[in-house]
Amino acid sequence: MNTEQEKTEVTLNNFLSKVKHYYHPHEVSQIEDAYNVAYKAHQGQFRASGRPYITHPVIVADILIDMGMDVATVCAALLHDTVEDTYITDEDLRKQFGDEIANLVAGVTKLDKIQFHNKEEEQAENMRKMFFAMAKDIRVMLIKLADRLHNMRSLMYLSPEKQQVIAKETLDIFAPIAGRLGISPIKIELEDLCLKYLDNAAYTEISNGIALKKQEREEIVDAFIEQVKAELNNAKIEDFDIYGRTKHFYSIYKKMIRQNKTLDQVYDLTAVRVIVDTIKDCYAVLGAIHARWKPMPGRFKDYIAVPKPNMYQSLHTTVILDYKTHSYPIEVQIRTHEMHKIAEYGIAAHWKYKEGVSGATAMDDKLGWVKEVLSYNDDFRDSSEFLDLIRKDISNTNEVYVFTPNGDVKILPADATGLDFAYLIHSQVGNKCVGIKINNKIVPLDTVLTTGDTVEVMTNPNAKGPSRDWLKIVKTPSAKSKIRQFFKRELKDEFIRTGKSMIEREIKHRGIVPSDLLTSEAIQSVCDRYMLASVDEMYAAVGYGSLSLNQVVIKLIVSNKAVADKIKTQQNVRKRQQGETRETSVIVKGEEDLLVRFSRCCSPVPGDEIVGYISRGRGVCIHRSDCPMIKNMESERIVHAEWANTNGKATFPVTIEIIAEDKGGVFAEITKVITNEGLSFVAINARKDRKGNAIATITVEISNHDQTNQLMNRLLAIPAVINVYRTQG
Repeated sequence: MNTEQEKTEVTLNNFLSKVKHYYHPHEVSQIEDAYNVAYKAHQGQFRASGRPYITHPVIVADILIDMGMDVATVCAALLHDTVEDTYITDEDLRKQFGDEIANLVAGVTKLDKIQFHNKEEEQAENMRKMFFAMAKDIRVMLIKLADRLHNMRSLMYLSPEKQQVIAKETLDIFAPIAGRLGISPIKIELEDLCLKYLDNAAYTEISNGIALKKQEREEIVDAFIEQVKAELNNAKIEDFDIYGRTKHFYSIYKKMIRQNKTLDQVYDLTAVRVIVDTIKDCYAVLGAIHARWKPMPGRFKDYIAVPKPNMYQSLHTTVILDYKTHSYPIEVQIRTHEMHKIAEYGIAAHWKYKEGVSGATAMDDKLGWVKEVLSYNDDFRDSSEFLDLIRKDISNTNEVYVFTPNGDVKILPADATGLDFAYLIHSQVGNKCVGIKINNKIVPLDTVLTTGDTVEVMTNPNAKGPSRDWLKIVKTPSAKSKIRQFFKRELKDEFIRTGKSMIEREIKHRGIVPSDLLTSEAIQSVCDRYMLASVDEMYAAVGYGSLSLNQVVIKLIVSNKAVADKIKTQQNVRKRQQGETRETSVIVKGEEDLLVRFSRCCSPVPGDEIVGYISRGRGVCIHRSDCPMIKNMESERIVHAEWANTNGKATFPVTIEIIAEDKGGVFAEITKVITNEGLSFVAINARKDRKGNAIATITVEISNHDQTNQLMNRLLAIPAVINVYRTQG
């Protein structure tokens, strides 16, 4: 037996031994069944490290056992890659293990069966799916975090390019989520591993520097701990635990960057933690420490009175220790044993200790931010904008603490305004807001809040609602989402009609009778996928543009196997016919029947002036003669091309960009014009430019140049539209 085989055997045997130690016999049997299915399914598969693939799901499950997770989570962890990477199907899992475990596996499985336009769109859709699954069952994210943790531990076996991509995504998304869920050990390890690959020089400097001064630092901390013990004994505080811990590398790195310091200039590299029985003891310890050592101004934080959103509670203070000939700042954290459990395991403490977070309502309260992120799905269909909002929302650790007039504490991001506060209280409070008072003084709506402010919202029940300018004032994604939702509701009937028309036209274009595809089961599948309450919401989402037409129609098709098979056959036939027609629609150098393809950069259509470019091994690529790409081509490979006389049945994708005033309903008017022209959508995208104008980029199937000009003229006739033009590379 070679070394790798021995390591694998040890990993698997240790896991099975741990299972028998932690779980009841009937639970052990279920976990062993999941292990055996995964072992058989992954046979012959290997990790990039060369180890058998089964070691990965086993280590993921092992991490979750250490977190105290229930048997269903451990089984799902063992099976989490089977549907994605093996012959095992979702149906197989449901038959053998039931819906609970199968649903957890489905929540973790990537959307690898759908074709995306680019990597960013794929990442955004996988993030949407992940957050939807989290909202239904938070255990999906716990499996995902354990999966990502093991992948980060074995990142050294991948190429440098993949290391950078995975580490960046982990630092942007997964480490902050672990923080939001209060799972401190996983957050810390993920951040340190990310630093190792994203800035190895800094990681090496910090790790080596800490190792060099370890003895000196331990001597200082040990001396401080002995003095603290003496003070607590004098104060008659009993049953306490006290120990020192080195701050993790990434937090030290951030401090060095933020304060522009070298490692030698960062002194508080170690924190001392005191754990006691009661909250009363926490404050007694704090008083004893402040009576003995001078606290540093501005470094005291009371997270017991005002817990963090991730349930974290503790007292933090930093005091100055005079030791030998120097003074050293030392951070002290004081908490109860119960608070320590929550600090270490976060949301997972619900399963590990069966206390702290109890009941569905309490769990929902702790996961409100997940549902808040999901609300962005309705408003931000653009992949990059959606991802940016997620990154900003889950990683924003700078917060301000403000008070309502009744003295309740509210937590907002550091750049939040008075208007953000109004929408935090309730969407109707925000919509009816007519003014903001901060510390009893009327201030502009865009006034930035600071910790300690008392904020009062002045409302008027007769107020018409928010202005679109408010989208520039509010900083929180939640407030932006609520304002956008207001405008969506105002125009909901119009969006429903537009969306329904778009879906039915697209279905007909695919050669299917709408009633055959728009079954209650298929519609429910779409609503479940995108968390929509009804068919009208589905139509409105398409009409508004928050869900792409292509997304919805593909999901409807996937949900109906008979229709899917029929459409696939029709698409293949149409594709062959279209290919043949397009091939004969162009004559190159006086010759017909040459292998030609049409460039995507400028999308030529009959009637455009065109040229051909002889590519290597891919025939002749047809460009519009004004395509900017031509100037970069080798002139000797550019050939004359012209349109042949065709029957006009061939269609060509054309991309048109529309600049319009950002007024309510303009997007609906644009889609209405296109559908009235009887044209089929290929893609739709919308964004804002720096001037605040709405930019809509649409791709439609067009037969010829005249049809393109006609569409552009119709679009230009819309009052809010400023300019319309075809894209040129």
